[in-house]
Amino acid sequence: MSATPIAEWLEKLGMAEYAEVFAENKINISALRYLTDQDLKDIGVLLGHRRIRLAAIQRQLLNFD
Repeated sequence: MSATPIAEWLEKLGMAEYAEVFAENKINISALRYLTDQDLKDIGVLLGHRRIRLAAIQRQLLNFD
């Protein structure tokens, strides 16, 4: 099975370890814009990674809009 766009994005961020939990929670590119810090915390993303990921989500949204 090929990597999903989310898995590839997480790999680029150096956070490939979260690809499975994103897949389990059905988080895709469309869902990114709605993720909150609490959502990421709830699925087990560490604080530092949450901050990096939220900043990366904002950058990613600029590329998709």
